[in-house]
Amino acid sequence: MEGSHTMPETITPAPAVPPTPPVPLQALLAREDLALRQIAGPADAGTVIHGAHTSEMADPFPYLLGGELLLTAGVHIPQAADSGAYFADYVSRIVAGGGAALGFGVAPVHDTVPPALVAACEQRGLPLLEVPPHTTFSAVARAVWQLMAQARLAELRRVTEAQQSLAAAAARPDPIPSVLRRLSRRLSGRAVLYGPDGTEVAAAGRETSGEVRAALAGLVDVVRPASHPAKPPSHPASATDTHGGVHLAVYALGAGQGFVLGVASARREAGDHTIASVAAVLLALLTGEHHSGAGAARSSALVRLLLGAPPEEVAPLLLGAGRSLVVHARPEAQAPDPVAASALGAALGSPLVDLADEVVRVLVPADRVPQPQPGWTLGVSAPAGPREWPAADIQAARALARARATRAPLLRHAARPALADLVPAADAETHARTLLAPLAGRPALAETLRAWLSLHGSWDRTAVALGVHRNTVRQRVTRCAALLEADLDDPDVRMELWFALRHP
Repeated sequence: MEGSHTMPETITPAPAVPPTPPVPLQALLAREDLALRQIAGPADAGTVIHGAHTSEMADPFPYLLGGELLLTAGVHIPQAADSGAYFADYVSRIVAGGGAALGFGVAPVHDTVPPALVAACEQRGLPLLEVPPHTTFSAVARAVWQLMAQARLAELRRVTEAQQSLAAAAARPDPIPSVLRRLSRRLSGRAVLYGPDGTEVAAAGRETSGEVRAALAGLVDVVRPASHPAKPPSHPASATDTHGGVHLAVYALGAGQGFVLGVASARREAGDHTIASVAAVLLALLTGEHHSGAGAARSSALVRLLLGAPPEEVAPLLLGAGRSLVVHARPEAQAPDPVAASALGAALGSPLVDLADEVVRVLVPADRVPQPQPGWTLGVSAPAGPREWPAADIQAARALARARATRAPLLRHAARPALADLVPAADAETHARTLLAPLAGRPALAETLRAWLSLHGSWDRTAVALGVHRNTVRQRVTRCAALLEADLDDPDVRMELWFALRHP
């Protein structure tokens, strides 16, 4: 389309491999073994042929599919064809049938290419090749298919490399932006992910004009039935269009999720649809549900919790029977986003993900042992039942703080029995409240002291764990020592305070 939006042509499902690319006419002319020579028509480097066809019919139009190199020895040319009218009609029919070029064989019928045929091809812009006597039409056809096979192999290699690159991008900590960046580079264009409401969720690649962006956004509505309530249920999964010479394509992600992938590129190669389809599948997995039925189960669990059901009654709907782990995670580079958090949950094997501030919390079945994830720092609690989840949440937070301070990719809460287990819980809590009474109402001081003790008095590691300056840690610990009237260099004092801080 040019200037105004028109209804795009839908794309049929892509085959398992990309279609065979056409062959540039210049590549055929470059074959020295054929010795072909172009003697008429435009020498356009963009001229391509989709095959070779031999015909001695006076009217080849009914037998052309379009894009062929038509080969003839001029057997059909009548003796009285000197006026040029015959050749004008003949070339016109080839052009009307979509023929890409005409190859005329010299000998045995004609010693030279008829000048009137040369003039007709020149006038109508049809490339005319002279086929020398020693070159058979079979050799020309074979060369065309060889070049097409080479082009197909190169295209298959390009598609395979793109698939591997996209799969690797989907495994990164920021999967959605990574997939879009790889796709935009592979297609030399721009890739956009649209949310269910039609807004851009993420984008990568070359910037486009406002008109192209508007045309691509308009094309998105074709594959999103929710934006057209009156639309019939059968809607295309993908669609294409053009605007100002820019090729546009959109792909619906999943069934009913509402996300759409949009692509804008200056050219469209044979394998581009396959590459974009692979990206669409990966994005559909990243934006959709991780487990079938998980959404319904979570909805049921939420309703029961809101209606007063205890956590232990709801837990089997979410995680099945058994105990669970609480995982706290922070990305190493950028702040987490909902898509990255969802991808982390999928990698850990759980759809129960919470993104709060800069920390992602995941509730994982205890039989799925969390492993380090590239680009993330993880803290893992001890296995816990539903009633123990709040305590496990604290364990995971402390494990994450220690992991960040020690630059470890993953640390687990030590769940072995400790001396604290020898003291009755009520007595331990009473002792802790009494000892820590001067810090009551000062959660920042108590948390700093806890982190400082857990990291063996390291100012720098405590600062990293809490995300504050090391001088702030020194000031807070000094303040704690003053309020508690305690010598924090005494290991006995440290042990007693650590005991108390674990039983507030």
